[in-house]
Amino acid sequence: MPETPMAEPRPRSKVRLAVIHILKSSVVLLVAIAAAAVTCFFVPPDREYLGYFDLRTLTCLFCTLAVVAAFKDIKFFEWLADWIVRRFRNMRNIVLALVFVTYFGSMIMANDMALITFLPLGWFVLESCGNRKLTAFTFIMQNIAANLGGMLTPFGNPQNLYLYSYFHIPTGEFFAVMALPFGVAFVLILGTCLFVKAEPAALTSSPRVRPKLWRILAYAALFVLSVLIVFRVFPYYWGLLAVAAALLILDFRAVLRVDYGLLLTFCAFFVFSGNLARIPAVADFLGALVALDPLAFGVLSCQVISNVPSAVLLSKFTSDYAGLLVAVNIGGLGTPIASLASLITLNTFRRVQPGETKKYIAKFLLLNFSFLAVLLGTGYLNALLV
Repeated sequence: MPETPMAEPRPRSKVRLAVIHILKSSVVLLVAIAAAAVTCFFVPPDREYLGYFDLRTLTCLFCTLAVVAAFKDIKFFEWLADWIVRRFRNMRNIVLALVFVTYFGSMIMANDMALITFLPLGWFVLESCGNRKLTAFTFIMQNIAANLGGMLTPFGNPQNLYLYSYFHIPTGEFFAVMALPFGVAFVLILGTCLFVKAEPAALTSSPRVRPKLWRILAYAALFVLSVLIVFRVFPYYWGLLAVAAALLILDFRAVLRVDYGLLLTFCAFFVFSGNLARIPAVADFLGALVALDPLAFGVLSCQVISNVPSAVLLSKFTSDYAGLLVAVNIGGLGTPIASLASLITLNTFRRVQPGETKKYIAKFLLLNFSFLAVLLGTGYLNALLV
């Protein structure tokens, strides 16, 4: 008898699945909008709302995301990571390569974009080597690397970009504040990855083709311009015009593929934090807590509402930007909701390794809180030295 073809999902089912996917992928944005909307009942919209928005931060973030999207369109990061991984011959070195390409990539691309780019590569490499058992460990270490690698540069993590602009932190001082936590994070990640057994391994797939050199150079120039905007060397409004115009000519799809959800999330949290700062009881309460210990309270806040909104919110209640800066970077470790990057990693793992989520979360919490404990101690030492 002929086989009966499987029934396709009904239109309503497709719509429901699409809606569920959108809700899951936009959970942080939806929470931000809801939080902002609630505060609007206590502080009705007025002219002061216009002062909530940090246009320099939004411009820098847009330019960086747009250039990264252009690089992704030509598959530059996939080619670069593939090229790096093929230079190694055993599983320990391959895991180190995957983790550290994410670590250094997050300095340029920001942590969530680094994971979106390199997690699929990690799965591709491990599957090609026939070593799926290392997926959970590799993904978790890539996640930790993405959260901690971006801490060194103002554009490495979105919260850095915001605090660097909001407090007008001198560039040299920014690097001085983050140097010790960054160095300790590097040693911790390297030491942990060295526990992977050096089993022989080889990729069976063909090498990726290098993108066109002229496009790499053009996008690199635009990225340099974006960096100059971040460091206040170039006016942000002219930089925005130059980057947008160039990408509309070279690759208009990159402008369409910018993570506008992240930009809207920032806007929503600007409204949320701006309104809270205008509610006397809330301002006094949060100000008192942050004044007691900006580092500890900042890390604790990240565990509950994530690191980016914590940076935006707590910046209104403290002048200790050094402590807050360290807190919202190392605070991305810990619970899966401490960082958007951690949610991205969890969702990716659930998709490629269904049925292994409980084991993944147990290992995730063990490694994250172990790293966090060491880096929290480092943060207190750093406060004495800087």
